[in-house]
Amino acid sequence: MKTYLLAVGLIFLMFTGWVLVQAAARRLARRHPELGPFREGGGCGTGQCGCGSPCQSRGKGGA
Repeated sequence: MKTYLLAVGLIFLMFTGWVLVQAAARRLARRHPELGPFREGGGCGTGQCGCGSPCQSRGKGGA
């Protein structure tokens, strides 16, 4: 039971930390617009052409 409660607590703390990091990134983007917009998501595996691979439309011979 201790292990279960520890795991649940750890997951909750990690989630809370992630929310705080996102809030800090939004504040930073709001205070420093010269750095560009705050981008959520993106990256590998999201279908938004991340990981340095060029985007190609499917209708033009792309993958």
